[in-house]
Amino acid sequence: MATHALPNKSAELGRKRQELQYGRKYVWQLPIRLTHWTFAIAIPVLMITGLLIARPQLSPIGEPFRNFWMGRIREIHFIFAYALTFAIVLRAYWFLAGNNYARSGVPMFWKASWWKSVLHQMVEYVHLERGHVHIGHNALAGASYAGFLGMSVFEAVTGFALFGEVNKGGFWDRMTGWVVPLLGGSYQTHFWHHAAAWGIVLFVIFHVYIVIYDAVLYRDGLVDAMFSGFKFYEKGDLDNDKWIS
Repeated sequence: MATHALPNKSAELGRKRQELQYGRKYVWQLPIRLTHWTFAIAIPVLMITGLLIARPQLSPIGEPFRNFWMGRIREIHFIFAYALTFAIVLRAYWFLAGNNYARSGVPMFWKASWWKSVLHQMVEYVHLERGHVHIGHNALAGASYAGFLGMSVFEAVTGFALFGEVNKGGFWDRMTGWVVPLLGGSYQTHFWHHAAAWGIVLFVIFHVYIVIYDAVLYRDGLVDAMFSGFKFYEKGDLDNDKWIS
């Protein structure tokens, strides 16, 4: 009696994986990962303490001289403001000193091909099937990160300008005191400082959505990459190592 060999499913699966040509590549260097997690920790702390400074919600019990609740909140706010400023400076330096992935996605508003890439990425993000993974930042990510860094710089400058108001003639008053009259006074500076903070919150919401989208659909190790530096890719994925040569 003739017998038919059952297909070896494991061998078939292995062959398909080989055809896909999976790979693993070191993308995010240590300074990039360090600044990312500094931003990730500093932003929620700054937002919470900033809201408490703007509208205090807790009143400590006892004599005022024994309590320094709002003083401590303000102290924490500025400690993390220094951390945010450090991350901005390091990220700006590593834009020049790092590998090409550190510069990938930089906005090129003067190029029609850049706008085309942004629109293509926006369309791809509303699809439910896997598109091409970008090894490095794609054009849309680069534009959003540029906006985030711009708002972060604005927050640092206006924040230190407001800090300088309590110490006229001090370091921060001399360095950023010009910001307050430029924006129309202390009240307007506070307003724009708060407005930019909510702009950063909107960026964080969008960023978290894209991270979840990529993790579920692309399976490129996007989250792990911010710990290890390595991303996964398939044959045909787009390598942005040469976005800027």
